[in-house]
Amino acid sequence: MGLDSARKFALQNAVLHGGKAEAKAVLGRLLAEDASLRSRASEAGAHVDRVVADVNRLSSEAQRAELVAIAPELLEKAPVEAGPKELPPLPSAVDGKVVLRLAPYPSGPLHIGNARAFLLNDAYAKRYHGRLLLVFDDTIGSEEKPLLPEAFDQVREGLEWAGVEFQEVLYKSDRIPLHYEWAEKLLATGEAYVDECDAETLRKNREARKACVHRTQDVDETIAMWKAMLSGEYREGEAVVRLKTDMADPNPAFRDRVLFRIAEREHPRVGSRYRVWPMLEFSWAVDDALLGITHVLRGKDLVMEDLMETRIWDDLGIERRPAFVHFGILRFKDIELSKSTYRKMIAEGRLTGIDDPRTWSLQSLRRRGIRPAALRDFVLSFGLSLNDIEVPVETLYAENRRRIDKEANRYFFVPDPVAVEIAGLPPIERVKAPLHPEVPGRGDREIPVGPKVHVAKEDFSKFRGKEVRLKDFCNVMLDHRATFVSLENKDIPKIQWVTHGVNVHLVLPDGSESRGLGEPLVASLKVDDVVQFERIGFARIDHVSKAEVRAFFAHR
Repeated sequence: MGLDSARKFALQNAVLHGGKAEAKAVLGRLLAEDASLRSRASEAGAHVDRVVADVNRLSSEAQRAELVAIAPELLEKAPVEAGPKELPPLPSAVDGKVVLRLAPYPSGPLHIGNARAFLLNDAYAKRYHGRLLLVFDDTIGSEEKPLLPEAFDQVREGLEWAGVEFQEVLYKSDRIPLHYEWAEKLLATGEAYVDECDAETLRKNREARKACVHRTQDVDETIAMWKAMLSGEYREGEAVVRLKTDMADPNPAFRDRVLFRIAEREHPRVGSRYRVWPMLEFSWAVDDALLGITHVLRGKDLVMEDLMETRIWDDLGIERRPAFVHFGILRFKDIELSKSTYRKMIAEGRLTGIDDPRTWSLQSLRRRGIRPAALRDFVLSFGLSLNDIEVPVETLYAENRRRIDKEANRYFFVPDPVAVEIAGLPPIERVKAPLHPEVPGRGDREIPVGPKVHVAKEDFSKFRGKEVRLKDFCNVMLDHRATFVSLENKDIPKIQWVTHGVNVHLVLPDGSESRGLGEPLVASLKVDDVVQFERIGFARIDHVSKAEVRAFFAHR
């Protein structure tokens, strides 16, 4: 295994796709075979680019000959077996006693960047036969990142598609009275205070490591100011509750952090019932304790939350606490993940909705035919590593390909069709082609033939004037008026074709569209069928009508 496998996979990809290997697909196969390379994805990608460039300079005959010499088994297109996905144990975890929680902020649907957190929590809850709570972090949000009423259902829909099993659904907005009780207990200890200082004064104080004048006020005055916040005597931005952390802390953000603030916006669930809202760190200090959470699994970028929760528990004498377990950040090359950006683009009509493939939401993955099991195995293969990892999305595609390859029947789809008349064609009415070349028992499909066929514009431009094989049909010298050569299956470039068929509209991952003709049997497919359009890639059927079949491209 390792980088040495790149050449055999590049040769296989080239042989299967008309002599031209695609670097992304080769990299996906390589990373699927050897998971240890995922932490070296950049190095592996550069190596694959060099190997693919070299392989693509070879003739088709030379590619096939070399593949036969070094890896003949790949001519059978054997699937790559997944490696073990064993996770390390959680500290002090007791079977049947583990309680974990998911904490989605309902500003939109979950996307692929959220997957590591929710799938790790789900995997550990199942491993220890524990409970997983879905607790919506629906404190008030902000003008820039508002709560969206529809997001609550979108989040649940995504989690259920992903196979995440939660035993209870809770909402922070229902628990505000509990947060107020804890706030008053904390204020009574003198470890928190109400601050009226404006933002500029606060900034200067933090830079100078100087305490706000309100920090030293007595507890009674602080409690009175707190009650004034609740009763509406302060407007938004005029007062906040702060924790008395060290003003000399090396991290300025940790100096007297905010615990509560005033927000006068309407909440999608509780309306204007509350105007003083907890910050997430405080709300979790309360709820992790009251809900009996045993382990908090979160990204290592959220260590500040650990420190804040711990400090609040120390101040209030809370002894029963969860263990904090961290993991590194998982990033994807060339993918922008921003709910606010996508929300704006949807509002402007530049995206079709939350399941537009460019959002990378769980809904969009489902629509493209990505299997939940593929997403799960992909994410869990990284375990609880603290290392930040950047991977190409082709790694996920490799996992998905293993699951759908055997079930996906093959069909011809000709994008941007060019009409070709075949001179000298024998009297043939139809030909047979396998529904799946590796599953003979599935049977054949019949394709009508005639002297007029359609081929893809790209193939026509590339092979015009050359001999090609119309796959599973015949060999021709390709031109607008092509010449029949023979029926034998020669080792020459093979291209798709249709005589007549159904209009197909293929939506690509970048939001662009490919339109053309599919063979007649494509019209009999059903929504949610996953197929492979030969030499193009896998796709999920999204809509079928008399006028057209619409499909969403998954990957090659």
